[in-house]
Amino acid sequence: MNSQLQTRNYFPLEQAQQLLAIYGSPLYIYDRDRLRQTIYYITQAISYSPTQFHFASVTNGNITLLQIFREAGWGLHANTPGDIYLGLCAGFQPQQIVYSGSNLNRAEMEQVLHWGITTLNLDSLSQLQLCCEVYQSLSSSHTLPLQLGLRLNQPEINGDSRIGVRPEEFPQAIALTQQAKLKLKGLHFYRGTGTNATKAFTQVIDTILNTAQQLPDWEYLDFGGGFGYPYRYDGATFDWHLFGKELTEHLQHLNQPIKLIIEPGRAAIAGCATLLTRVVSVKWQDSKQIVGVDTTVANLSVPAVHGGYREIVSLSSSNTNPCFLTDVCGNTTYSRDYLGRNCQLPELAIGDILAILDVGAYGYAMSSHFLHRPRPAEVLLESKEHRLIRKREDYSVLLSSQVF
Repeated sequence: MNSQLQTRNYFPLEQAQQLLAIYGSPLYIYDRDRLRQTIYYITQAISYSPTQFHFASVTNGNITLLQIFREAGWGLHANTPGDIYLGLCAGFQPQQIVYSGSNLNRAEMEQVLHWGITTLNLDSLSQLQLCCEVYQSLSSSHTLPLQLGLRLNQPEINGDSRIGVRPEEFPQAIALTQQAKLKLKGLHFYRGTGTNATKAFTQVIDTILNTAQQLPDWEYLDFGGGFGYPYRYDGATFDWHLFGKELTEHLQHLNQPIKLIIEPGRAAIAGCATLLTRVVSVKWQDSKQIVGVDTTVANLSVPAVHGGYREIVSLSSSNTNPCFLTDVCGNTTYSRDYLGRNCQLPELAIGDILAILDVGAYGYAMSSHFLHRPRPAEVLLESKEHRLIRKREDYSVLLSSQVF
């Protein structure tokens, strides 16, 4: 396989028209084959053994997609109890789920342990103490051997992060676990969200390994997530093979066998999805084209709310057509309802189909009922077939939990 994975994922106009005719617009579409290809690409890039891959489901919690990761031999990385619940519903065994979250209350910690989750990376001394207390309070029928780890906060490599435990707190953390007759077996490192610079990961490997060896019962390194995705076609691309090579070399030089856990989220799923939307309005303001579409920032919040770029292409126009500076606007008057600003798009007409690319991560997962519009359907492409994997909502959903 090529050392770099192809990232662009276009739909032929005829296929897009067919899917919208069946399922309606707007529409999230996932390509199963593309997802499997990406899973394989990441998996084979790291030769170190033992390595476990866990999908970070904070990026996308659709059950059907989670099952694709499970079938590929991956586990699940859970950021919240909700992530765990969805993972269990998708068929993951509790031992296949790693919890690495923060700020659980007692009831939530009890629920996590009752579900049988055995690997937990804790965010603070107080969360570690709570976990130990809850573990000790459980009846023997619920008590399972725990693998406890610390989420690392080391300013020289994490920057100004609220997440994690600092190395100077390790002795207190070790004492807490020993009092509960448990051991700290793991260290979890999180570089930061969406990092494409491979060197940002490889240059800190030595520091992380040296820090981890301060834990006397160290058995696993969770190198976390934060791996980026090249949303811009000419942007930097994370080099999985270089990362895997350097990480493997460092781990093989240790004096003890260490289990490696890798938790890709965005990098694994972003490129397999496209959001299709139809043009419903076109106007011109001087030389700028203002295009209104039948979706909204509530369905894809990243570009407007979080400043992330997502490429938009016209499926209804030839690549040879001249392009114009274009704003693609959602179907509300909310001042930040833009799907894309200052895009280069051909002259468009009502009914044309636009494809917003690479929306598999933090697309539907961050959608909401803000602006009181029901959310779109999700469809999975399977070779030449397609099937619904989430129903389109109707307006009744806006009242589903209200009491009046």
